[in-house]
Amino acid sequence: MSKYPVTYELIKTCAQTGARLGRVHTPHGSFDTPAFMPVGTQATVKGMSPRELEEMDAGIILSNTYHLYLRPGHDIVKKAGGLHSFMNWNRPILTDSGGFQVFSLSDRRKITEEGAMFKSHIDGSKHMFSPEKAMEIQNDLGADIIMAFDECIPYPCKHDYADNSLKRTTRWLERCIVSHKREDQALFGIIQGGTFRDLREKSAKQITSFDLPGYAIGGLSVGEPKDEMYETLDYTVPIMPADKPRYLMGVGSPDCLIEGSMRGIDMFDCVLPTRIGRNGTVMTSRGRLIVRDAGNADKFEPMDPECSCYACQNFSRAYIRHLIKANEMLGLRLTTWHNLHFLLDLMKQIREAIIRDRLGDFRDEFFKKYGYASNLGG
Repeated sequence: MSKYPVTYELIKTCAQTGARLGRVHTPHGSFDTPAFMPVGTQATVKGMSPRELEEMDAGIILSNTYHLYLRPGHDIVKKAGGLHSFMNWNRPILTDSGGFQVFSLSDRRKITEEGAMFKSHIDGSKHMFSPEKAMEIQNDLGADIIMAFDECIPYPCKHDYADNSLKRTTRWLERCIVSHKREDQALFGIIQGGTFRDLREKSAKQITSFDLPGYAIGGLSVGEPKDEMYETLDYTVPIMPADKPRYLMGVGSPDCLIEGSMRGIDMFDCVLPTRIGRNGTVMTSRGRLIVRDAGNADKFEPMDPECSCYACQNFSRAYIRHLIKANEMLGLRLTTWHNLHFLLDLMKQIREAIIRDRLGDFRDEFFKKYGYASNLGG
């Protein structure tokens, strides 16, 4: 029996790339990795019901501490029996610490050693997030995996600031560990350091020195070129324990999911599929498609002829474009549905490629078909 409520099982390593096929076990079930986690910011994945997410085989979803703290309040969620009961989702949930949202309020927050004072984006009221407060909120929300409170620095950032920030993140992690009260929740630490190799390596060694059930890489996909992100992963991931889940925060474009998987990442999350879906754009096997464009007005084929999702199996581009132009909510539900299915299916294909020891070949084939530059990747 493990002392951790969440454990990682390594099933296979890809001989071609070193990518890992694994399984993460939680109190609310297990999910296969590499995995993409749909983002349910306010205890709902926008436009989708829990049953629909289960039908497209979403193994785990993410919810947002900052937003749920402000509305409806973590006390309400606790009274409901926790997030799983509140939103009727019986599979694993991860909650972030709220750090990214707080620190993105650059003109509405102040950072001190105690934590971050910020003004609500809803009504301007003042609040303080500290490591202790982040743990209190997430303990009440009751997710299977909770994240330490960290400082997410901008890109670009000066070396001295990044160094002081990662040291603060380490000190905050120590306070999170002390304040974390629930044995049925797994606390993950977050590695910071920007795109400075010496700082990333320092942070990785500091954060992984704590005996935690999993670790995340934060502060990437914040504006840096993708080749810098991949390079950062190349020297950061090898420092992370091989027997714990590795989570790359805020990453969800198809190319990054493949490249991250090739570098040994197990978990990803991003608002990308739901956000662009609400703008009438979808990811297809041949690249992005703007469904709302006039050119689709008389196109009666599916958004993606190779896709098996409900939207592509039942409706045409012309019909979905009509719904969007008519402001019918079904239109944007269908584009969102497709995008989530597309990424979840992509992860299945990545896992299958790992089993067959051909993830590098899969990447090259996917990139050529999708239209990505051939020089991307490792």
